Amino acid sequence: MTDVVALAAELLALQSSTGAESAAVDFVSRWLVARGWNVHLQEVTSGRANVWASRAGGGVTLSTHLDTVPPWFPPRLERDRLFGRGSCDAKGIAAAMMVAAERLVAAGEQRIDLLFVVGEEKGSDGARAANHLPATSRFLINGEPTESKLASGAKGSQRVIVRIRGRSAHSAYAHLGQSAIEPMLALLPTLYGLDLPSDEVLGSTSFNIGTIRGGTEGNIVPDLCEAEVMFRLVGDPKPLRKMLEQWAKGRAELEWGSFIPAQRFKTIDGFEEQAVSYTTDIPLLSKWGTPLLFGPGSIHVAHTPDEFVSVAELRSAVDAYERIVHALLAS
Repeated sequence: MTDVVALAAELLALQSSTGAESAAVDFVSRWLVARGWNVHLQEVTSGRANVWASRAGGGVTLSTHLDTVPPWFPPRLERDRLFGRGSCDAKGIAAAMMVAAERLVAAGEQRIDLLFVVGEEKGSDGARAANHLPATSRFLINGEPTESKLASGAKGSQRVIVRIRGRSAHSAYAHLGQSAIEPMLALLPTLYGLDLPSDEVLGSTSFNIGTIRGGTEGNIVPDLCEAEVMFRLVGDPKPLRKMLEQWAKGRAELEWGSFIPAQRFKTIDGFEEQAVSYTTDIPLLSKWGTPLLFGPGSIHVAHTPDEFVSVAELRSAVDAYERIVHALLAS
């Protein structure tokens, strides 16, 4: 049987940042075909495809994403840690799922599917496309780094652009204009004073002021300033939107961006549980069955230069995926 650490290292050696996943897609599909899986490549955009591997269907789908954030850095093994871009987010997870699925098949279980999507790190176009496939599974185990705990839920997200308009003027006569930047700098800190919604499972709504763009030159009074804010939702977005509209009234325009709802997930006995603050592809894969979220590694090192997964945790994840699948199929 394939060693999960060696398989993960092979995947990590391939550069597959979002939009350039073809090497990883080719590797995974060939690996599965060689082991007797029925493999379907679903083109998402030119040169990019999801990988759907099936047996008998009607059971459990193990799914994660093959794309990573840039920049790529190669795998290296140091003591009990496997480093490399995607080691925990999420190529190590993909390797654990592949080995677990092979073990299940070798033991006679055919009600297994594997779904590896592209584009999760930037817009989730792969998951959106995959939801049009004729899925038959009853359960979906999505893989993200949850520290080997079953996620009880995940926060959603709401992007919003805050826009303030001013009036341009020559900076030598700034009093003839109206700066759009200065009121933005005064407005944004007041977000911290809002009584944002909370939930007993998912915790408090949080936010990040991700970008600020304003002005064109140092000698021109800026007539436009925009800030993009990402809110992490814990429930119905309507109360938050109403609160923000009141907050911005008379001071700024709001433009609502992408939205992903907060989620509650199925859990099973025998596993630790915790809620996570990040969003996943799960809301976009509604046709693939009742969702669960589980994976080795920590989100705290994902997207960092020191991304890693513990070798012991990676090996343990193979056993964990098998246990979860058996429990779901017995339910």
